[in-house]
Amino acid sequence: MELNFLEIFGTIVGLAYLWLEYRASIYLWIAGIVMPAIYIFVYYKAGLYADFGINIYYLIAAIYGWFFWMWGHRKKKGEQSADASADNKPQDLPIVYTPQKCYSPLFQVFIFTFIGIAWILIEYTDSNVPWLDSFTTALSIVGMWMLARKYIEQWFAWILVDIVCCGLYIYKDLYFTSALYGLYSIIAIFGYFKWKKLMSIQQ
Repeated sequence: MELNFLEIFGTIVGLAYLWLEYRASIYLWIAGIVMPAIYIFVYYKAGLYADFGINIYYLIAAIYGWFFWMWGHRKKKGEQSADASADNKPQDLPIVYTPQKCYSPLFQVFIFTFIGIAWILIEYTDSNVPWLDSFTTALSIVGMWMLARKYIEQWFAWILVDIVCCGLYIYKDLYFTSALYGLYSIIAIFGYFKWKKLMSIQQ
């Protein structure tokens, strides 16, 4: 009963997070802190140890994302310092394409974490889905960093993660969470086009 309550509450927070991310709102990071705090317990109880660990990372990444969206871009706006009111808008961080130089390091991080997490799950846990669990975890690590930097291609990572997670959580009898990730996979597609539209507006 306790697990179901946490899962339902996490689903509600997740929907709020999804809506805020879709709108590219900085307040998504508030939900981004609350949601992993909930799912730390949900995933541990379900035996999804990699997902349990990734939510600790999510907490840290949410704090990083919050600060980067607010202040990470301002050093590039030094010439506009006279316009203090504009500089104080946290929404000013622009949506951008992922720089080409980032792709190779991101791919290497993905491969390293994917294999490393899978090995840990196989050797040291009773997980019966080590490869799928490690795949979604590794890709989520990359996707979360891209979101924190406000790179539009982060949606591609989440679309793939959400589709895989939807099936994985059905297998683990986490039906509310599976429904949430099924919705994520659909909205992520719309989210990409929404961010494309926001990019054209900001330009």
